[in-house]
Amino acid sequence: MTEIEPDTKDWTWVLNSPCAECGYDAATVVPDQVAATLRTNVTDWTAVLARPTGLRERPAPTVWSPLEYACHVRDVYRLFAQRLDLMLTQDDPMYANWDQDATAVADRYGEQDPATVTTELAAAGTALADRFAALTPEQWSRTGRRSDGAVFTVDSFARYLLHDVLHHLGDVRPQNG
Repeated sequence: MTEIEPDTKDWTWVLNSPCAECGYDAATVVPDQVAATLRTNVTDWTAVLARPTGLRERPAPTVWSPLEYACHVRDVYRLFAQRLDLMLTQDDPMYANWDQDATAVADRYGEQDPATVTTELAAAGTALADRFAALTPEQWSRTGRRSDGAVFTVDSFARYLLHDVLHHLGDVRPQNG
């Protein structure tokens, strides 16, 4: 299988401008919507993984298959849960780096069992939604940062997360693979 070109783009720009590719507008998201949006996203990804055919097929050699994208979203849910916990339990933590492309190769995303991925994605996404639903108003302003200098509040972190998992649904629409 052809290796995917690593994505080195700094996607934090979506916090300030709508995404021309998927239409997501972070400025329209309010904290009360985050958990429900994540729960809907879990349902949408479960539907993707229930497709009878095409889960392992890449629409192009250098574009992930629906299964590979679903594995990525599952891992995003897990990673963001860890980072959210850091933000809530530490003062301005710095997150460990995560190379999503190396993870996809090392974990052999395209070879994983769709039923297992469905279960894991649903569990991780639901748990993350529950964490956001339980936040107090004061917790939404807590901070954390990446090693590249990007600084987030829990609020901006949630809006950034939503773009990632919603954008990738567009990547797996039938006309895209």
